[in-house]
Amino acid sequence: MAQRSMAANRSAPSKNGEPALDAVIVGAGFSGLYMLHRLRSMGMRAQVLERGADVGGTWYWNRYPGARCDLESVDYQFSFSEELLAEWRWTERYASQPEILAYLNFVADRLDLRRDIRFGTEVRSASFDDGSGLWRLTTRSGTRLMARFCILAVGCLSEPKAPEIPGIDLFAGEWYHTARWPHEGVDFTGKRVGVIGTGSTAVQLIPKVAAQASRLYVFQRTPNYAMPAHNRPLSEEELAEVLAGYGRRRRLCEESEAGVPIAPPTKATFEVSEEEREAMYEAGWQRGGINALSNAFTDLFTDERANATAQEFARRKIRQIVKDPRLAELLSPTHHIGTKRTCVEIGYFATYNRPNVELVDVSTSPIREITPRGPKTAAIDYDVDALIFATGFDAMTGALLAIDVQGSHGAALREHWRAEPRTYLGLMVAGFPNLFIVTGPQSPSVLSNMVVSIEQHVDWIADCLRFMHELDFSRVEATQEAEDAWVCHVNELAQPTLYPKARSWYVGANVPGKPRVFMPYVGGCGRYRKECEEVAADGHRGLVFDSKVMLSGDARTPRPSRGHKPQLLRGATTPARISGQRIAGRQGSAGR
Repeated sequence: MAQRSMAANRSAPSKNGEPALDAVIVGAGFSGLYMLHRLRSMGMRAQVLERGADVGGTWYWNRYPGARCDLESVDYQFSFSEELLAEWRWTERYASQPEILAYLNFVADRLDLRRDIRFGTEVRSASFDDGSGLWRLTTRSGTRLMARFCILAVGCLSEPKAPEIPGIDLFAGEWYHTARWPHEGVDFTGKRVGVIGTGSTAVQLIPKVAAQASRLYVFQRTPNYAMPAHNRPLSEEELAEVLAGYGRRRRLCEESEAGVPIAPPTKATFEVSEEEREAMYEAGWQRGGINALSNAFTDLFTDERANATAQEFARRKIRQIVKDPRLAELLSPTHHIGTKRTCVEIGYFATYNRPNVELVDVSTSPIREITPRGPKTAAIDYDVDALIFATGFDAMTGALLAIDVQGSHGAALREHWRAEPRTYLGLMVAGFPNLFIVTGPQSPSVLSNMVVSIEQHVDWIADCLRFMHELDFSRVEATQEAEDAWVCHVNELAQPTLYPKARSWYVGANVPGKPRVFMPYVGGCGRYRKECEEVAADGHRGLVFDSKVMLSGDARTPRPSRGHKPQLLRGATTPARISGQRIAGRQGSAGR
């Protein structure tokens, strides 16, 4: 029997008589592009709303000098299409921003996605209408759209954090935020430049600016760990070998903790001798990458003494690179390694050996204001021609809460998340029917390879919608009990680790007034995937469909007919079993 179309034949008409869309997707980065492709392949009428002028998401906006992925290129790509894998060739081990943006444009063109994307369209509000069962979205220009489903694919690092220093408007020179970099680029040749911030963005940016500027002042409050990239060109032979075994490589990523094909550690830190431990750290350092040290032992994220051994190794490496002992000390972090975003560097520490670079320690002498001439600290006034604010993002929740999202009976997402973000699986929110979030809070997201996590989330959402279609459901939402249990589970996983101890953007510490709570899921990609699979396999446990009756275990609710099985992902593991397993170190891509 022919499969029924999933087009919007059951959707209520809009006020002007046109049928509503099946789905509106907000964002045209990795998440939005794949979500659109999946829904179109299922016969659904979907449209993407994107505030940028083209596809790319974070890679469209973040064009600062040196911007590149901190995961290997061959793993930071879609795996759902053999054609895309066969046709695209990466040129470097760690792809630069222009190459990643070119890849996303290639995907959009190859899959003919642009015809269903509205560019230059910023969503201001999204509200659920209980009467019609539709989401009503309003854009900045006043355009209104209606859809059965609303899918927020806005990204975890999409809402720039504005600098909170008085006097910026008085500054006489040029100033830039790294997340809104001019597309035409900026030439700093012969200029005195100040960079405020030393997170992962600044670690990439600073060596590039130092090579141009006559004088570079780096204003640092907190030093960060940075692992060597050992970047290099990729040969055709290497790419062919990767492609030949890509299915197995991707399965390793999906089943791993960080979404990368690196074998998990098998020994605790003090189960080996000091000499063996040093050799393992050195091997990781020579391999390079964001997991260079954090993947060495099973207890680096749960034992402070164990973590301290990796910290000291990293600090010794900094002292070997930076010639001035005073500078090396200032550049040496003291927090638990990996609990703040670990960076991947190409010449960052060596840049401080340049005579035109000066490190300003604002932890002891804070910036009080920006004068017309430049930053003024408690001790010195600095004269600069240009300022660069590498002040990061309102991470995880910022882009979601920038939209006025209102669920059933006018419930506001901002109010629901006033104390902390609360989701079911990082995918749904209780009281917000037919709303899905891709890589939302309480999913692995920023602790993982984002593309691996994005593909898993999009597939889960698409399978849920297919399940609804095949059983003639038009409405789904998470129960409050399921959401509460998931939040509790995620918090219980994080509590024994060192992550919550750090003042990081993982806990919202970089945004004044933001609730301090550790937001990602620390159990790893493979374990999280199994938990999601079990939910689907158990009749989408924790969700209610149409009549508000739980699908699982209730004879009054239609069950799949004999021979029918919803499309499921792989595996099945209970949350109780997951929560008792080891949590090892993991660092993945934050979407950049």
